[in-house]
Amino acid sequence: MSAPQVLIVDDEPNIVMSLEFLMRKSGYGVSIARNGTEAMEAIGQTPFTVILLDVMMPDVDGYQVCQYVRQRPDRQDTKVIFLSAKSKEADIQKGYEVGADLYISKPFSTRQLMEQVRALVGRVQPI
Repeated sequence: MSAPQVLIVDDEPNIVMSLEFLMRKSGYGVSIARNGTEAMEAIGQTPFTVILLDVMMPDVDGYQVCQYVRQRPDRQDTKVIFLSAKSKEADIQKGYEVGADLYISKPFSTRQLMEQVRALVGRVQPI
């Protein structure tokens, strides 16, 4: 069985780097998109297991990317986790309304995030 594929979508390089490192270390395949447009192109080409998605991005926001995933019949199994500094109840509610599986407010614990990802996709054995 091939490793689950994770797409990290964030315009903050430090977050991308730390998440990429953690995911690879845990045995996941990792792709990166620096904005919503890149994310939608990547999602169109690859059936990701999990998408870690920032809400606030310069072009297409995370909500729109999540809606795009949910509208595609071939991506219904993809898990979407929002990672966002927008932590108001209304923002979180909107995240779930557009189809998020999980909404985690920044700053977040990377250890907790990894546990949440594992809970959603099942355990992966590090290589």
